[in-house]
Amino acid sequence: MVTIKIYEAPKKQRRQREKMKLISWNVNGVRAVMKKGFMDFLENHQPDILCLQEIKVHNDDLPAAIRDAGSLDGYTGYWNGADRKGYSGTATLSKVPPLSVETKIGDARFDAEGRFQFLEFESFFLINTYVPNVKRDLSRLAERQEFDALLLEKIQQLEETKPVILCGDMNVAHQPIDLARPKSNEGNAGYTLEERVGMTKYIESGLTDTFRSLHPDAAKYSWWSYRGGVREKNIGWRIDYFLTTPALQDQIESADILTTITGSDHCPIELCLQPPEV
Repeated sequence: MVTIKIYEAPKKQRRQREKMKLISWNVNGVRAVMKKGFMDFLENHQPDILCLQEIKVHNDDLPAAIRDAGSLDGYTGYWNGADRKGYSGTATLSKVPPLSVETKIGDARFDAEGRFQFLEFESFFLINTYVPNVKRDLSRLAERQEFDALLLEKIQQLEETKPVILCGDMNVAHQPIDLARPKSNEGNAGYTLEERVGMTKYIESGLTDTFRSLHPDAAKYSWWSYRGGVREKNIGWRIDYFLTTPALQDQIESADILTTITGSDHCPIELCLQPPEV
């Protein structure tokens, strides 16, 4: 990992009064998605903040089109590549300069894989995360549970200062409605009891699953296998989330899953917030 703290701005910053659009997307390789319309997506949707997971690129080896600040149209990029080449990693593109960005949680297993970005803004903390997949043989299940416990503890620490938004690929379908074939996937990676209990703990701590809170009955998914015809038949899983702490509840305007956007086996998810009352 190249950096611990990538950026720190002066504490004096203009207050955020405008509505904010946040998008999170597991791109399954930023180099690959750059060849599949990523820049058009960015121009068309214009999120204030875009969180990416599974970037599979090192901080000092970025594609030229995004390394060149002029091509980002007002965005600044904060990158946290994994130590291992072609694996994991997170990145955030933001039009709003954060007060600070941290990339470590203090556990070498997860920090080496670039799985965290903690960005402080004036009105909230934003956590961009890529939760480990437990693997088909469930060999990372215990590690995944430790990851969830660490992250939840971190959220609770940050929440003592200001509200928190957690987004990213959580690698779990929480409820039967969150995947097309729950019965046949019982006990499989992404739908084990242990992983689902982990997600329940986030919710029981007070976090709101923004999409499910606004769309309680919607069978809408954010990930599909690359197997032929699976996405076309909508045999998918909802494993990407925006979760928010209670102080932001009244600011949630909308939450959606942008299923028409291709370029990855995941599609982007979106959260729009109204400005805080002052």
